[in-house]
Amino acid sequence: MLAICVLCGVALLGACSPSTSDRNELTFWTIGREGEAVLKLLPDFERTHPDIHLKVQQLPLTAAHQKLLTAFAGGSSPDMSQLGNTWLPEMAALDALEPMQPRVDRSAVVKQDDYFASIWATNMIGGTLYGVPWYVDTRLLFYRKDLLKNAGFAQPPHDWAEWRRMLAALSDPHRKVYGILLPTNEYEQLMSLALQQPDMLLREHGRYGNFESAGFKRALAFYVDTFKLHQAPAITNVEAGNPWTEFGNGVYAFYLSGPWNIGEFRKRLPASQQNNWDTAPLPGPNGPDGSGIGAAGGSSLVIFRGSRHKQAAWELIEYLSRPDVQRRFYELLGDMPPRRSSWAQGVLHDDPQARAFREQLEHVRPSPRVPEWERIASEMQLVAAQTIAGNFTVDQATAELDRRVDRILEKRRWVLDHARPATGAAR
Repeated sequence: MLAICVLCGVALLGACSPSTSDRNELTFWTIGREGEAVLKLLPDFERTHPDIHLKVQQLPLTAAHQKLLTAFAGGSSPDMSQLGNTWLPEMAALDALEPMQPRVDRSAVVKQDDYFASIWATNMIGGTLYGVPWYVDTRLLFYRKDLLKNAGFAQPPHDWAEWRRMLAALSDPHRKVYGILLPTNEYEQLMSLALQQPDMLLREHGRYGNFESAGFKRALAFYVDTFKLHQAPAITNVEAGNPWTEFGNGVYAFYLSGPWNIGEFRKRLPASQQNNWDTAPLPGPNGPDGSGIGAAGGSSLVIFRGSRHKQAAWELIEYLSRPDVQRRFYELLGDMPPRRSSWAQGVLHDDPQARAFREQLEHVRPSPRVPEWERIASEMQLVAAQTIAGNFTVDQATAELDRRVDRILEKRRWVLDHARPATGAAR
């Protein structure tokens, strides 16, 4: 019988740490809502693995990162865990994770060529595979079809120039109506624009910032101009209040957001407005010829190097990686699967609003694979907000951002200078 222990409180963190007395006890840490949904998938695993005693612990998102680091430092890491793709480089740098490629090579379930290539790449650090993608995340455009049509546009934008024309036509700041909502305390929107550029965000294998590059300046200028032209309000997501209602009221014609909002718009907008909105891949700087890149995000499944139950952990990863299980996971939670075959039938295949995400996932890039990336992204958001407020010009902002990022990466440079050179580059 599969025993499932669910602990929601951070104070109970140690209660589900790996047991050395039970060789069949497998501890699995999840983060946020995924922990609730995965419990509904486990009865089938129980029937085929009756000898595995599984303990599932749910960590709140706000505490998960620190708790994972604390557990590793204290030698009490779980056997396996869900891990955000931006956290994986940090855990890999600590040598906390078990390399996965040998198990993938022998697996009849996990097939690398079935995964979206850039999503798989988020799990490759220095040429080594440390995780298997569990679900994917990217951001694209939610838009009001009726408002675009009334303004004379039959289709969503294909490039930035067309997008700018639409934003201008759909904005009327005197009536507090704007082309798009871009909360200034979120970095993902600017990062999506920046990843569309040919210039890497970091240079010299992640040793230095590259924000003074022509590409990032172009992305930052487009982003900042959207506010200066009053095509987006300079507000945070807290100040935005209820974005779904405002979207339905026509305050915003576009919303650059992620897949969770498919369910939110269906739930929060009245039936009379359900045919008025749709989703579309991001427009790129130069039109549809190779542009429109999005950010590759999501979460992966990892095995900790210190686990005593690596084979049991791998068997659970294989089960959660099955296309039929991934489709059930989407139906439970709305988290999109990383395998193409998981999209081939069922609810996802028939969902018109999910279709744009399927297309976007073929055209995504990972953020720079360095442990310091989340700190860097936070600085990018802060400097961008100051630029919107008029405290920096674009040139001043990018110089300031490189200065801050180079300081963050100072320790990384020292480590790399005293170790073997890293392979591969960080975007």
